Amino acid sequence: MTESPTTAGEGFHPHLDHAPDLTAAPLRTRLHHIRADALDGDTAQTGGMRRFAAISGGTVGSEKLWMGQTHVAPATASSDHHHGASETAIYVVSGHPEFVFLDGSGERPEEIRLRTGPGDYVFVPPFVPHREENPDPSEEAVVVIARSTQEAVVVNLPGLYALPAAGGA
Repeated sequence: MTESPTTAGEGFHPHLDHAPDLTAAPLRTRLHHIRADALDGDTAQTGGMRRFAAISGGTVGSEKLWMGQTHVAPATASSDHHHGASETAIYVVSGHPEFVFLDGSGERPEEIRLRTGPGDYVFVPPFVPHREENPDPSEEAVVVIARSTQEAVVVNLPGLYALPAAGGA
């Protein structure tokens, strides 16, 4: 079976002779290619970090997902924050960022510091206050972030606090 060639960089299926009549919005009927130099910096920010949207409601019409990059400058820490009801998955691309939160499951809240490196993943549950730090004095840390909401929800906080222990008051 021979397939018709597709054009590199095209965001749809040009080799199909015809497509069924689709009633979905135009942004939701084709694939989207977001080039590294076309990320959108007009997104929610936290002090000490720069966030760039790749996949969002505004960029591609996403309804349930946000994905992008975060850059943390050398010797920098973000503000304390959480991401509302959104689940957040983080993939470390470069650098050695550290993720800090307060664990309230014991008798006293304890600060936990997750030290990461390229190839590591971190999961941040909804509403968990945390901050990102880049202790390296010369190398920027870059991470890819995926969220379960279409936009980058960021709620900046005056400090970290521990969530109540499961089953607690």
